[in-house]
Amino acid sequence: MAFTEIIKNTKIDFVGQRRVAFIISTVLVLLGLVGFVMVSMGKANMSVDFTGGTNLHIKFDRIIPTADLRNALSAGGLKDIQIQRISGTREFIIKTKMSDSKDERTQDRVSRSLTTNLQAKFEILGANMVEPSVGESLKRNAIIAIVLALVCIIIYIAWRFTFIFGIAATIATLHDVLVLLGVFYLLGREMNILFITALLTTAGYSLTDTVVVFDRIRENRAKMKSREDFGDIINASINEVLSRTIITSVTTLLAIGAILVLGGEVLFDFSLALFIGVLIGTYSSVFVASPLIFLWRSKAV
Repeated sequence: MAFTEIIKNTKIDFVGQRRVAFIISTVLVLLGLVGFVMVSMGKANMSVDFTGGTNLHIKFDRIIPTADLRNALSAGGLKDIQIQRISGTREFIIKTKMSDSKDERTQDRVSRSLTTNLQAKFEILGANMVEPSVGESLKRNAIIAIVLALVCIIIYIAWRFTFIFGIAATIATLHDVLVLLGVFYLLGREMNILFITALLTTAGYSLTDTVVVFDRIRENRAKMKSREDFGDIINASINEVLSRTIITSVTTLLAIGAILVLGGEVLFDFSLALFIGVLIGTYSSVFVASPLIFLWRSKAV
């Protein structure tokens, strides 16, 4: 039996489960708000991109395993470092939250750690400081980008459907962004530029899923005989596209899962954020966006 037939003709009462879903979402959003406050106060695990620090470009005379490089730096007392291998070369980009002091440059400390703990010749091709003010500017621009994305969502959905649909889609998308932020804060994962990319990607994925459901609701509203039928219309619409939603999400998760497992340390946090984002986006299009329209239209609780 084909997979599409296994989940065919479902009759799940999604609207009837809205209270449970809203309780779960409220807890997750509160966690997201805590994460947002911590990020704003600089108490979350932010990368050098946002906090300031030092970026080093190093070339070795031979292939060095990333784990050996990390161990050598750790043995020299260098913590909170990001190591990125430049594919196909013997070069690395090393990012650390440490900054130069009046007594010693970060570059010199890294050089001494590698000389002492790693049996390999190397050359520092470049070093640059990321000032905290630059990091703050980047953080501010990231927030502006997310806000602009949400505004564009309202405009697009309002134009394609109605203003109420636009508000519901925006709330669901904001829900996804906050939940992903909260989960990453709870896990203590580092938030960098790639994480912001994952947030915006999650917003786009969630919106796509939501539009598919909204399209079916709009088509089925023509069959509605009375206002009381609206909940049944929403349930029928979600069930009709449920097969498509699950298959799309599963195939996407399989691809992201491969990157998560095989992509290495550099891509781990990014792929983890995408993996969580796809799960949240799928959930919100079914259990958040559509029930919000039902509450708005029917004034029910």
